[in-house]
Amino acid sequence: MPSDPTPPAALAASVAAEFAGLAEVIAVALAGSGVTGAADEQSDIDLYVYAGTPVAMTDRVAIATKFDTRVEVGNEFWEPGDEWIDTQTRRHVDVMYRTPDWIEEQLKRVLVRHEASVGYSTCFWHNVLHSTPLFDRSGWYRGLQATAARPYPQPLRQAIIARNHPILRQTLSSYRAQIERAVRRGDSVSIQHRVTALLASYFDILFAVNELPHPGEKRLLQLAATRCARIPADMETQINTVLETAARPASPAIVTRVNALLNSLDDLLANEELIPVAQG
Repeated sequence: MPSDPTPPAALAASVAAEFAGLAEVIAVALAGSGVTGAADEQSDIDLYVYAGTPVAMTDRVAIATKFDTRVEVGNEFWEPGDEWIDTQTRRHVDVMYRTPDWIEEQLKRVLVRHEASVGYSTCFWHNVLHSTPLFDRSGWYRGLQATAARPYPQPLRQAIIARNHPILRQTLSSYRAQIERAVRRGDSVSIQHRVTALLASYFDILFAVNELPHPGEKRLLQLAATRCARIPADMETQINTVLETAARPASPAIVTRVNALLNSLDDLLANEELIPVAQG
């Protein structure tokens, strides 16, 4: 840590030190915008606590209440975790609990078995690569990061495209087909839902094309525009147009906008020889 850390960095170190005092805790890692340099006043402090056995609820309560009196302990909505707003800095602290076996399996899934998901295929890989261990009892987390620091596997790249590309508009239940049906029904909520899913697969493909682990669900357009050397023509304009059109009450124009977006993506994939030229 820096000798004169900023308040968020000092807070993260203080929370990590509390967990370091528990025998079952193997490592504590800081991830998210606090590591990538993209943090702003709205950014959470994202801490990942790796423990061989579950951290006792009494210990979790004791640690959380050292930093604030209003805490949420025992959240199970996404990953198991605790949250609170730090009294001194007013920063939102988000602590997530993982086991070493679980995260090792997530890395094997993509780096060894090359298994793709529908959207967000490589987010856990990115999370491990772009995090800072604040506590690492035996060096296990540094070893995990060394394992993760490898070239992007070409079979994984192909698997992500093969899993996500057909459901954009080729299959009977593709996102475009579902959007078309939602327009005919006048179902604006369904349109929003399916556009969001379409973009999740779109960005999963785009980061795979560029051989980059997926950075997660925030700032995707900005990150793609700045980090991806290969992007579809007019990507930012087309995505913003899709989002603006999806916000209108069941506008038929959304189908045209989605097709234009996917045409540009297909052009990129064809140019990279990742799909046949005739597709789309």
